[in-house]
Amino acid sequence: MLSRIIFVLSVLMIGVLPCWQSAYADKEHDQANKSTSESEKNKSESELSEEEIAKTAAQLYNEAHEFLKDERYPKAIEAYQNLQIRYPFSRFAIQAQLDLGFAYLKNGDQEAALATLDRFIKMQPSHPNIDYAYYLRGLVNFTGSAGLVQRFIPSDDSQRDVQSLTEAHDNFAELLEKYPNTKYRQDAEQRMIALRNTLAKHEIHIARYYVKRKAYVAAVRRALSIVENYPRSSSVPEALRILEKTYHKLNLNELADDIKRVYALNYPNGVPEDTVKTTFAEDVWNFLGLDED
Repeated sequence: MLSRIIFVLSVLMIGVLPCWQSAYADKEHDQANKSTSESEKNKSESELSEEEIAKTAAQLYNEAHEFLKDERYPKAIEAYQNLQIRYPFSRFAIQAQLDLGFAYLKNGDQEAALATLDRFIKMQPSHPNIDYAYYLRGLVNFTGSAGLVQRFIPSDDSQRDVQSLTEAHDNFAELLEKYPNTKYRQDAEQRMIALRNTLAKHEIHIARYYVKRKAYVAAVRRALSIVENYPRSSSVPEALRILEKTYHKLNLNELADDIKRVYALNYPNGVPEDTVKTTFAEDVWNFLGLDED
């Protein structure tokens, strides 16, 4: 009986062994092929020739640029980021960083735009388009203080938070100081004029508020800051009128008379119409006579 069992097991082993060996060999062959395929697939891009890298990086850059031209800003941002990750040392990656700042700006991401442009300015101080980076940074702050509502509904910029506007003015001033011959000079100068007018109007709103609250000393300080810091702004005439009124309220009549003479000398025809506009809240306040004694 035992001999029969041994005979049967021997026959089974003889039949199974070749199949097992064949399966094992096939498995090893498949693993070898897979390893070779993955090795080729995962070939380090550092092993590519400079010509191959430039060609591939250029393709990615052109793809991202097309997204940017088509105003598909999220896709452009993704494509530029992909280019920078895959080919961080190519010349296209450097230009992509600058374009990425613009894409962030158009996509409404002020924080990411500023971070990208600051990094570019720090890492590429001698780049031929470095002045554009400074200009873009000014644009980001110029448009960045507007909230979602202001982007779709016209409003007075002087009534919102002016921190970004102040930074934008400083950005453009830095651009003109560092690169006086930049091709963005004319646009930057025009924006600085607009910014000074807006910042001065902001001070006017505050000065009017203090007058309504009968905080005349604070109103004087705000009005004087306009005359001293924004002497060429369109808000100077209104600032002088506020000074005259508040000096009278403080019984500083001589100073009030001096301001009146300065006003008459510089504005014999009265305050230009565009400098006396009031906000809706101020119109309501004036209509109700809340600031009358």
